[in-house]
Formats: sequence, structure tokens, C-alpha cells
Amino acid sequence: MQSDNRKFARWTCLSTVACWIALHAVAASAAGFQVSVVDQNGAPLADAVVFATPLNGKLPPAKPAGAIIDQIKRQFVPLVSVVQSGTAITFPNKDNFEHDVYSFSPAKKFELHLYHGVPANPVVFDKPGLVVMGCNIHDSMVAYVMVVDTPWFAKTDANGHASIDNLPADNYKLTAWHYRLADAKVLPTQTLPAGAKTSFTLNLSAQ
Repeated sequence: MQSDNRKFARWTCLSTVACWIALHAVAASAAGFQVSVVDQNGAPLADAVVFATPLNGKLPPAKPAGAIIDQIKRQFVPLVSVVQSGTAITFPNKDNFEHDVYSFSPAKKFELHLYHGVPANPVVFDKPGLVVMGCNIHDSMVAYVMVVDTPWFAKTDANGHASIDNLPADNYKLTAWHYRLADAKVLPTQTLPAGAKTSFTLNLSAQ
């Protein structure tokens, strides 16, 4: 009996060590970016988009999740979205009057004609690029969707911080964008290994 107990204890110990090594290996094989984004005056920027693209160009098979952009009190909610190419976005109208949502952006041109409630079909954003949306009924309504090919992206919080997690160990091009950038044609980028902490300073247009 004593011998069996020793065998069990030894097996348990070895199993625990093996599990720890396996978990440690998994943790070591994935990393992330901690990013802060500020404007030209050093003020933190909320709703800035950051995304990471491996320098070798290899991306995992796309598995985009669906997204929702609501219409509430004559506003799009959220104002800024970031999605992977192929994402289907639904546009529920939660106001008690009609909206007519449209985009003329090259990355996605569409129009959801006057409607209440939820349109019958979502809109699939199938090409990378910036999509600016409006409403034909309410001129003040605007929203932005940054469509990216990579699955590794994030949006900054009220403190200008964002975290991109679970990246394979590699070198990446890290890109930042904000809807008030003075020149959105040339986005600021950095080349960094996964696991780095970094910051971007964005020169915003006067508004």
C-alpha cells in the first residue's frame, strides 16, 4: 500500500510538472502589444485603432466575428469600429423614426434604405480600408469603420490605452489610426517584436 502511495505521489508530481511546462510553453509562444496613443499635445486619445500585421505576411485563416452598430438618438453607436475583412455588421435602428444609412467609401459602398428596426440582411465588409458612414435623413450622423486583414487589433479606451493579445512570437508592423488624423492616407507605423510596449503620437486635424 505504501508503495502504491509513493507511485501515485510520484505520478501526480510528474503530471503537475508536465502540465506546468505545457502551460508555460503555451504562454511563451504567444505575446501581445501594450499601446498608448496621445495627440500632439500629449492628451490621451480614445477611439484610436491599432492593429498588428506580421512582417512575413502570414495570417491565420480569417474567422471574423459579427459586429453591431446601433442607431440611438440620431447617433451611430459606437462612433468608431474596427473589424476584420469579411465581418458582417448589423445596423439596428433603435430610434422611433426612420434612418437611411449609406457609405460612398471605396472600401465599402452600400445603402440601407429608409427603415425601422433591424434590416433583413447585415452588410459584409469584405475589403480592407476606411469606411465612413452617414445617414441621408440626419446630416449630423457619422460613423467610422476601419476594416483590416489581420485578426490582431484593438481600440483605445478613455485613457488612450489598448492591448493586442495572443500574437505568435514574431516581428510585426504596428499601425495606428484615429478618425481625426490630419492625413489619414499615410498611417503612422512601427516595426516591433511581439510583447513590446510602445506609444504613438498622432497629429490631429483642428476641429
